[in-house]
Amino acid sequence: MKFKGYAFGIISSVSYGLIPIFILPVKQAHFSLDITLFYRFFFSAIIIGGYLLYSKESLSINKKEGLILSSLGLCYGLSSEFLFLGYDYLTAGIASTVLFIYPVIVALIMFFFYKEKLTKLSILSLVLAFAGVIILCLKNNSLEINYTGLGIVMISSIFYALYIIIVNKSDMKVSGFKLSFYSMIFTSIFFMLKAIIGGESFVIPSVSILLNFLIFAFLTTVISTLCLVFAIKNIGSTAAAILGALEPVVAVIVSVLLFNEEFTTNLFIGITLILLGVILNVLAGGKKVAHV
Repeated sequence: MKFKGYAFGIISSVSYGLIPIFILPVKQAHFSLDITLFYRFFFSAIIIGGYLLYSKESLSINKKEGLILSSLGLCYGLSSEFLFLGYDYLTAGIASTVLFIYPVIVALIMFFFYKEKLTKLSILSLVLAFAGVIILCLKNNSLEINYTGLGIVMISSIFYALYIIIVNKSDMKVSGFKLSFYSMIFTSIFFMLKAIIGGESFVIPSVSILLNFLIFAFLTTVISTLCLVFAIKNIGSTAAAILGALEPVVAVIVSVLLFNEEFTTNLFIGITLILLGVILNVLAGGKKVAHV
């Protein structure tokens, strides 16, 4: 069971780390990002909704749960929005790595707003994570920070952290599948409204683009989410969260191999420090994490 749990955790992280394969070509082709993300979450919701119906789990929610789940959908959507905007200013590898400091942001929010104590291990994790971000910004041994890109991805990370805190503090009596289903429904509504306001067409121009949307949704969202649930069930949330460290590593590998991102010494050191910081933070707190 342990082996199966670790396998699910690795599959979850690897599948989520493949997002640049689908998003970067869309951005380069100047295709609507709102439409792309709408279909990503809409198709994901349909697939997970089908699973819930198959397993005969009730889809009913009360008003309080509806309000919380719509808030989760908004956080989910804004985090995705700012991450993909960040790709215009930072490489996919750096953006994915900066996003991954969200467990550290969770610790800071819990410290300042919920008065949770920061342990020595948590403080060390903060120092390592932020040192990693600074090193990622070094270019030719000089500090050249793309403040716009860094700020945009940090906002994405903050909304991701808020998503996790709402899940942890809301005390909802819903399963992980049901929570994921409604989060995706409300996230798809967020991008649908954005697209409508922007006057964009929802027509999918070709079968190949439809297949791209379906594979994007299934591989990076459905598989990632379901495998995370199974991993947590078999090995616990802390071990599953640590395996999440593979996400930015996979994103960097994809960016280097497929999109010609330069793998510099600073990128290697920065990623290593951030991953160490996040792993220490997870070991210190053991918070349950979820995917965007």
